[in-house]
Amino acid sequence: MASAQPPGAAPPARPNVVVVLADDMGWGDLGCYGATKIPTPAMDRVAAEGVRATDCHSASAVCTPSRYALLTGRYAWRGPLKRRVLLGHSPAIIEADRPTLASVLRDAGYATGAFGKWHLGLGWRFRDGRAWSAFDPGAPLWPEVDDGSNVDYAAGFADGPTERGFDRFFGIAGSLNMAPYCYLDQDRPEETPSVPKRAVHYGQRAALEASSWDETEVDARFADEACSWIARQVRAGRPFFCYVATAAPHRPCLPPAFARSASAAGARGDMVCVVDWVVGRLDAHLQALGVRDETLFIVTSDNGAELTDVDGEDHGHRANGPWRGRKADSWEGGHRVPFLARWPGRIPAGRETDALFGLVDLLPTLARACDAPLPPGAAEDGTDVLGLWTGSGGTGRASLVSHSVNGTFALRREGWKLIMGTGSGGFSVPRGEPCSATQAAGQLYDLAADPRETMNRWYAHLEVVADLYGDLKGVAGSPSSGLSFDVVPAGASRGARGRGPGEP
Repeated sequence: MASAQPPGAAPPARPNVVVVLADDMGWGDLGCYGATKIPTPAMDRVAAEGVRATDCHSASAVCTPSRYALLTGRYAWRGPLKRRVLLGHSPAIIEADRPTLASVLRDAGYATGAFGKWHLGLGWRFRDGRAWSAFDPGAPLWPEVDDGSNVDYAAGFADGPTERGFDRFFGIAGSLNMAPYCYLDQDRPEETPSVPKRAVHYGQRAALEASSWDETEVDARFADEACSWIARQVRAGRPFFCYVATAAPHRPCLPPAFARSASAAGARGDMVCVVDWVVGRLDAHLQALGVRDETLFIVTSDNGAELTDVDGEDHGHRANGPWRGRKADSWEGGHRVPFLARWPGRIPAGRETDALFGLVDLLPTLARACDAPLPPGAAEDGTDVLGLWTGSGGTGRASLVSHSVNGTFALRREGWKLIMGTGSGGFSVPRGEPCSATQAAGQLYDLAADPRETMNRWYAHLEVVADLYGDLKGVAGSPSSGLSFDVVPAGASRGARGRGPGEP
């Protein structure tokens, strides 16, 4: 399957798969979604040769829970992480027996490789002998000290990508603003972080770093490692799944020399150009190896974008397009993400879909595309949406849950969007609070009439609020999810004529 096909031949039944997951790249960051200040020719080409989705969503508006959902087909709040993100030395949150996209494809005969940002926790051992599990009662998810001074790096780590379905891993533990500042190779640092960080850039935490560490080079290194690994699989004649999770364009926004001033949107815009460079590098490599036409190539992002560059300016660029909010928020800008997929011969070129689906759907969808059996209980929250990509059938998901950084739940269904909390639930002001027995006001938006979420209809449609809240409780299953099950929607006692925040 890994060899080139003759011109005009039908695509293989089981494709190779490449997934490029950018870090904080917004819906409006790509030219094919309307960006004018950031050139993205490689991603625009994928869109032109495949499908571009306009209503795809990450499961969370921040990294860790979004990545958990993508790889497991399961919402992260079903596990130990109910809010926030992990740090670089946090314990692993993917259960040891949880089927992942990598393990499902590996069991179906695929070689599996992960390159780049992991950010799902690792089983580090600390110098005092501790090694905790995220699943132990009372276990801390966020170490008291996270500068690496108390970590036994020589012992490596357990519960990493190679124990969650990937044959090969080369990357970093978390984001570029958190320790450890070093590359990880399989189950240990490539070079031990041993010196205090020499330059602490915007948003970074002071910590130890490897003596050769250079943040400007990480995405090029990830691309190099991924390309070398792909070439080995092609030479061996093995189908492959290659997961490339870039560090860009997440802050601190330190573009390599070749990308500086590549955009007209500041350093952050230049980092989007780095993502585009990675996509172009991988695409050209597949072409050179003769396997481009038999590869399902996907480009997306883990959540919405920050609205400004590190200099505090937006440079006239709308990183999340027309959508309200930003990374971490319950509003659309927090979780509506770009999504492109190309599969020559199976996905028509230039296709667009406005059907609703999410990154939580990737596992069952790719399992079907690759003819890989799903184990019982796998991908409990995912739906097979391959027909949406290929145009062969399907109308999208009936409903979809999203989650903000403070643990606020939202549910989309039939054009309505219920947010069980006030404010953004994230970084935008007002931040607000999740609904509870004592905080019973939330938000309801009619997305068909008000896609920019400007008018809160909670009080005008209390019957819709109650209906959607009932559905959301059904999905969540129990209060252990973090969703309050004892909310009496504010205004219910005085009927549907009351006025609430955001209503005239």
